[in-house]
Amino acid sequence: MSDSLFISELFSSIQGEGMLAGRRQIFVRLMECNLDCRYCDTEFKKSENGQLESKPGSGMLIHFPQPTSLHTVSAIIEDWQTQLPGAHHSVSFTGGEPLLHADALAGWFPEIRKSLPIHLETNGTLHTAIRYVKDQVDFISMDMKLPSTAGSAGQSWELHARFLQEAYGGNLSVKVVVGESTPASEIRQVCDLIAAVDDSVPLFLQPLTMPGGSIGITAAHLLHLQEIASSRLSDVRVIPQMHKLLGAL
Repeated sequence: MSDSLFISELFSSIQGEGMLAGRRQIFVRLMECNLDCRYCDTEFKKSENGQLESKPGSGMLIHFPQPTSLHTVSAIIEDWQTQLPGAHHSVSFTGGEPLLHADALAGWFPEIRKSLPIHLETNGTLHTAIRYVKDQVDFISMDMKLPSTAGSAGQSWELHARFLQEAYGGNLSVKVVVGESTPASEIRQVCDLIAAVDDSVPLFLQPLTMPGGSIGITAAHLLHLQEIASSRLSDVRVIPQMHKLLGAL
């Protein structure tokens, strides 16, 4: 197990997606990903430099060397907790794909969890890796990939099914990015996978955000997809990327 990880960004902001949308979190964005989604706007290649918010919530990022140790990250979290007592709900580990580093995170999470709950954002394709950290994670946000929006990265139905089975019981929710080209058949497939585990697992339909900031799906089509999902699952919600609407990190 490595004590250090390559971190792309470490900052404080509002969670804009999924179950904890609207909550303020400390975000730890890890480098590297096993997928290449068409809509991804995140630089996840490994680099010797990461970006650290100079003051929590300032939006001002400074470079800091990589890899970063658990001790350094824990110290930053504790300092920000002191600066802004009660402001942060949890620490969100995102990416890239955090579960590529599950062996290291299995050692990190218990220490960080002493300060704040752990929120894991994952593409839900690494079903064996979730076993290493599931017991140390308070919230699992699974970003299920659709072929219509993610492109070739969305050909992962079997992997998603296995991940759902492994992650179930860990305060799990599912998010899918939907666009105007998203067919009803994909939403039915998503619902089938979720219902095979538990039809009460929350599903979030996230409208595709285009490069210029516009929404890549009409309200009529979005509502149609929501109607299909709601006929099969008990908790279906539509949430756009709130942090982008706010202009936040």
